[in-house]
Amino acid sequence: MRRREFITLVGGAAAAWPLAARGQERKRMRHIGVLVPATGNDPDFQAWIGAFQQGLAQFGWIIGRSVRIDTRWAGSRADDIRKEAAELAASTPDVILAHGASTVGPLLQATRTVPIVFPVLGDPVAAGYVESLARPGGNATGFMTIEYSMSAKWLELLREIAPSVNRVAVLRDPTQGSGTSEFAVIQAIAPSLHVEVSPVNVRDGGEIERAIATFARSASGGLIVTTSGAASVHRALIIEVAARYRLPTVYYARHFVSGGGLISFGFDYIDQYQRAARYVDRILNGEKPADLPVQAPTKYELVINLKTAKALGLEVPPTLLARADEVIE
Repeated sequence: MRRREFITLVGGAAAAWPLAARGQERKRMRHIGVLVPATGNDPDFQAWIGAFQQGLAQFGWIIGRSVRIDTRWAGSRADDIRKEAAELAASTPDVILAHGASTVGPLLQATRTVPIVFPVLGDPVAAGYVESLARPGGNATGFMTIEYSMSAKWLELLREIAPSVNRVAVLRDPTQGSGTSEFAVIQAIAPSLHVEVSPVNVRDGGEIERAIATFARSASGGLIVTTSGAASVHRALIIEVAARYRLPTVYYARHFVSGGGLISFGFDYIDQYQRAARYVDRILNGEKPADLPVQAPTKYELVINLKTAKALGLEVPPTLLARADEVIE
């Protein structure tokens, strides 16, 4: 079974939703800033931003008429992201959509007044971006990606798709509290599944490659990639190294699997961006981010890459295939 292909909707879809749908007249053009840690040719981010624009259209916002969107493709370099964040904040948009901690952190250093909505972020309380999930208290709110119990599911899936695995390296970002917490959940369930787990820090490409190469010297190994911006930045390298050493790997998001990874279980990015559009709409209509609670994911997806499974010599159980939301062949 294959998930229906998402079609990015920009101007055409927006025009299909008349301004009258909201039953009100917007007299001035509103300004939305968008800051993403990617380049403009990234197909995943293009689809996610398309989902955000589709969400705006559903609330009656017409790009080029009632709202203009200033999208900053900052790339993955921290210096470039800080520069774009400062420039975007200085332009004083009505609200900024920002993807992940790598963009939200620099934006909060640049402004404490411009509203910020994050469609994707690990643990905003642990990061110090909000005071609490129920009452963010500052100028940032949005949608978190962490559900720590989900981490146990990653290890269960790895054992299900690759039963011979009894050693697992868990890739995590040691600078993020979410990575430490996710590893702790995996470590707690490991004895019941007869698996030995060990952490691998994700900081730079060289460290990742060396650590996985060392881990792969012994047999019966597999990998779990936990939630982090660093893992997303280095996803092409992680996928390539996992394939090189023939390590079955479970990822936290679909875009790893569409890029050649084996299997993922995690939140639906399209859904997160569409929900973020609702928060942006509410802020444009006068609500404050301090009063909008941070919300957890509500939609998850299981994705399997059969081509990768075949390359690894794995036979995917029919029961697992039946549960998949998408199978890439």
